[in-house]
Amino acid sequence: MDSRNSTGRWLALLAGASWTLPNSLLGLLAGLACMPWGARPQWRRGEWALAFRRMPHRGSGGALTLGNVILYSCDELDTPCFTYAHRAGHRSEPRISLADHERAHVYQYMVLGPLFLPLYALCGGISVRNRFERAADRYAQHRAGWWPWPMA
Repeated sequence: MDSRNSTGRWLALLAGASWTLPNSLLGLLAGLACMPWGARPQWRRGEWALAFRRMPHRGSGGALTLGNVILYSCDELDTPCFTYAHRAGHRSEPRISLADHERAHVYQYMVLGPLFLPLYALCGGISVRNRFERAADRYAQHRAGWWPWPMA
């Protein structure tokens, strides 16, 4: 890889992180607020995100990404989990990596910035019908296809 490609990639990552900074600040506040109840921060280079593990959560497992911050209830982000389609009974699929799924959301946030949350809500929120969740599952399965709309 030549240095121009590397420099361009870094500039794109920094621009995306800056664009989604309002979302990341929400995630940072939530993570810091939960530290007295056991949440612990860790920089995740592969996800380009600050991750707070052991977030208080009722139920078994789960994660939420806000910008470049991932909040998750388990001990390790590299945890196997089922896709939304599998959990909804639409089809049987092998488990995916929670880290890969959440990395797709980080990429989505870095492109859409403050537009992410309203668009996510308009697409159905946390559900199998949401194109953002389907794209994140697709990315976790194939390491490609994190963008929620078809490319021309």
